[in-house]
Amino acid sequence: MLNIKKGQILISEPSLTDPTFFKSVIILTHHSKDESIGLVINQPTKFYLDDIIDDVAKEKFPIYIGGPVEKKSIQYIHTLGNQIINSSRITKNLYWGGDFNQILTLMKENKISKDQIRFFIGYSGWGENQLNIEIKEKSWIIDSLDVESCMKYSTNQLWTELIKTKDKDYAIWANLPKDPYLN
Repeated sequence: MLNIKKGQILISEPSLTDPTFFKSVIILTHHSKDESIGLVINQPTKFYLDDIIDDVAKEKFPIYIGGPVEKKSIQYIHTLGNQIINSSRITKNLYWGGDFNQILTLMKENKISKDQIRFFIGYSGWGENQLNIEIKEKSWIIDSLDVESCMKYSTNQLWTELIKTKDKDYAIWANLPKDPYLN
């Protein structure tokens, strides 16, 4: 049996060609026998939170694509812990969700900075046993990542950096283009 748990990351295998998850790194925010939920942490958009919500904050908060599920929802991870009502603990210093109105209030009062919270449109989700099957089929590499790296605003370079840390069989994949057939 696989030892999957929230707080771990999933690194897409180089052979995973699904465009939604190609070169993706996902933080698991929830895992149970019934379902798994995660957020892609390395797919930035060109949008900021104040592009979709007026008068949010003075600081620009980038939005990432969290995954293909519920694309009209806003998800977020943060390091604010129990300061945010109803947030769920992912790891010792990383939390998911919580009272969005409270977050908006704190942002307007300039009490939350970009290095404390990250926003996502949508999320990634798996039904009962689906993630286990995908891992067994070699779609994902399970790993860990520190809180600072999860909160750092990243690009696809994060996938490349993580793949380089894997065994030498993965080294050839570090510079994999988006469409290898065009090479």
